Amino acid sequence: MNIALIFLPAADIPTFVGEGKCDLGITGLDQVKEADMFDSVADLLDLEFGKCKLQVQVPANGDIDKPEQLVGKKIVSSFTRLSSNYFEELEKQVGHEQGATKIKFVGGSVEASCALGVGDAIVDLVESGETMKAAGLKAISTVLETSAHLISSRKPRFPDIVQTVHQRFEGIMAAQRFVLCNYNAPRSIVPEVLKITPGKRAATISALENVSADSEPWVAISSMVEKKKISDVMDELKKAGASDILVFDINNCRV
Repeated sequence: MNIALIFLPAADIPTFVGEGKCDLGITGLDQVKEADMFDSVADLLDLEFGKCKLQVQVPANGDIDKPEQLVGKKIVSSFTRLSSNYFEELEKQVGHEQGATKIKFVGGSVEASCALGVGDAIVDLVESGETMKAAGLKAISTVLETSAHLISSRKPRFPDIVQTVHQRFEGIMAAQRFVLCNYNAPRSIVPEVLKITPGKRAATISALENVSADSEPWVAISSMVEKKKISDVMDELKKAGASDILVFDINNCRV
């Protein structure tokens, strides 16, 4: 596939994609919302990595425990649009007696702002929280939960390529979430075991050749199962009367 890869700062990607300079991009959902580009950018897929939270953080040894206490104070963030929107909503709830909340932009080392007296609180991305703890900060509210997303221009120059890449990403994501469960079962318990393994859309059922005319008919069943549930599913199948239960990894798929 003839694709040019361009490496850009995460904050710039929504603009390049939204203005049609790039057809596809991978960036944080927080960056798309901060750039306010959803009118020109389509959110195609949550890639489920780079998970973090955009949180309001205040000095841990201070007396502020609720975000409402910050109305009218100085807030430091590199996400000025999201911060402004958040505190504007708070101002509507608590009133404007304290005046308008002041949002100040700092591009890096936001966590040092409170200790250096630049702001009363910060709004910044937090993954594990260890950096904030080391800076003497604590979280009092979450503005947004975010992760890496696949985005596209709403007017791509190469829509066929966009669709193909989107499908490939979906296939990889599905393969990571699911495994293939194969097992044998008497035909009489098929309705019961299909409740345990209904499949992504439906299970595949194949008849097995009987060893004798007097034996009960058996079937082989194949079904996609969520990886995190597979151990419980295997136990339930065994209890229901299924046997020869096998589980296979899925390297790639199209769903």
